[in-house]
Amino acid sequence: MGCKVQNSGNDRVAGPWGPIEVSRDLTPGMTNNMTPNEVAALVRKLGPKLLEGLAQHDLACVLGGGTTQRFRRHALIAREGYPADKLFLILDGLTRTFTTTPRGEKIVLFWIPPGEPSGGRALLSRPTDYLLSTETVSDSTALVWERNVMIAFSRRYPRLLENALLIASDYLAAYRDFHIAASYESADQRVAQVLSNLARTMGRKEDDGIIIEISNEELANEASVSIFTINGMRRVPWRRLRHEQTWSCSRNQEVSQEGSG
Repeated sequence: MGCKVQNSGNDRVAGPWGPIEVSRDLTPGMTNNMTPNEVAALVRKLGPKLLEGLAQHDLACVLGGGTTQRFRRHALIAREGYPADKLFLILDGLTRTFTTTPRGEKIVLFWIPPGEPSGGRALLSRPTDYLLSTETVSDSTALVWERNVMIAFSRRYPRLLENALLIASDYLAAYRDFHIAASYESADQRVAQVLSNLARTMGRKEDDGIIIEISNEELANEASVSIFTINGMRRVPWRRLRHEQTWSCSRNQEVSQEGSG
């Protein structure tokens, strides 16, 4: 049975589970100028792993079941411990996941660049809560699916669940690599590796190199080192600019640091 999407304010997605009303309303105060065709073109460009292997018609059906929402910088779009009722696919901007310790400290865990999903627990058939919180680091756009819609899609297109398992496996591999690095690499090596990874996902290219916006505390947490190690670094090919939350890597891999912690 086909999946028909009509774009008229509220989309009506028809499928074997029956019609579902999909609202195109956005987060209050935000505007969205992306048409369904623009969303589809951007998704094809990003090539998200979550949607790999879907036939063109099936992909159009899944995209039509979501809503495109714009979030301002530092917006909390999913909260740890609250019902996992939405799945997010980041289209532009940058988001990250974090957890909060019993003492109220925020621990950043994963950075989520465009093309990556967040809120994967919304795909589980048994209702559950978000394991982590998700916040935007910059103004961001996401394709958002309600949990009941995405579960219906996953039953019709099992490849979605397979892709989700592969993504979960990637996170497990990252967790493994983190612990290996913590055991066998020096502090400077771990910091340099974290900065290199962040440069690929969140770096901003400029004429003289790559700029990463991250605080010393966040960098220390990512690399599992002390803040004193970050403040005293000299041997990594990065330098911290006068603004504490900006790190730069020059094209000639200049090894220096400006400013103090």
